[in-house]
Amino acid sequence: MRVSVLDQSPIPEGQTGVDALRNTLELAKLAERLGYHRYWVAEHHGGPMLAGAAPEVLIGPIAAITERIRVGSGGVMLPHYSPLKVAEAFSILAGLFPGRIDLGIGRAAGTDPLTTFALQRDRRQAAPDDFPQQLAELLAYLDAEMPPEHPFARLEKTLPGRPQTPERWLLGSSPQSAIWAGELGLSYAFADFINPGGAEFASEYRSIHAEHQPQRAAYTAVAVWAICAATDEEAQYLASSSRMAMRLLRQGQLIPVPPPEKAISYLRSIGQPTDHGFSDGRRGVIGSPQTVAATLREVAEAYGADELIVVTITHDHAARLRSYELIANVLELGGAGSTAGTDLAAAR
Repeated sequence: MRVSVLDQSPIPEGQTGVDALRNTLELAKLAERLGYHRYWVAEHHGGPMLAGAAPEVLIGPIAAITERIRVGSGGVMLPHYSPLKVAEAFSILAGLFPGRIDLGIGRAAGTDPLTTFALQRDRRQAAPDDFPQQLAELLAYLDAEMPPEHPFARLEKTLPGRPQTPERWLLGSSPQSAIWAGELGLSYAFADFINPGGAEFASEYRSIHAEHQPQRAAYTAVAVWAICAATDEEAQYLASSSRMAMRLLRQGQLIPVPPPEKAISYLRSIGQPTDHGFSDGRRGVIGSPQTVAATLREVAEAYGADELIVVTITHDHAARLRSYELIANVLELGGAGSTAGTDLAAAR
């Protein structure tokens, strides 16, 4: 099974967005050496915790400093954009880095309502909820299947990266995304780190895909939040940063990723556990290499997934690098450049 990375470019407390973006570049190079299959960058706006506001900008530099790994968006939040502009941007990327670019498409805003409104070009009224129409237009440009009578039909021939095109994915965390992905014959990535109850949606996706697109094979990936360290206790310690940040996020308070000591003190002050789970029921795969590997395999089996995508946020960048390294080793991705083999030999 393939294993990949979703990087949300977290901003540690005491550092800047530039630091976070440079960390993303460093992690991408390591991910390639370790044998990860693809490297996706996310889109979030208007907050102090995540620096990845423009995946279409970040993908090019990542692809330029790597050679093999697929690079893409996890994802582009289509409601903010013109379908033609997205098609052009990813056509350029696909042309410059042939066979390596993924276009993961999402429906969520990736931010709060006010920032969503600020992202609109026309602010006379709220933008319409026309995601299915946007998605159909985008795919028509990329596949050169715009109806001849459509006023934009000639534009499909002007994409600058042709004949190269990106691999298309639909991202989701709900039943509706599974339906759309199946009907359109797209690969489907489910955000288990947002909604851990998506196994039945993944199954429904495969059924709908087989019915509507029998000539194409369905492909399912599941994105899972995970932190791996030498011991279960160390991993739980590192995870406290995200526990605090997510707790405050649900209360409308956005903060950079706090250091574990600060997070543990906060969680204890409000009577929240510091050694397991999230209070809103989200799944956290946290522990030593053997603990994390066993749970990741269970999740992949439950989803019938062809691929795992690992999301990791820690305050300490070195700990995040180490987490991905440990996971690559215990899942035997077979890449070069790992230094974790000695530790894992004892762990197995």
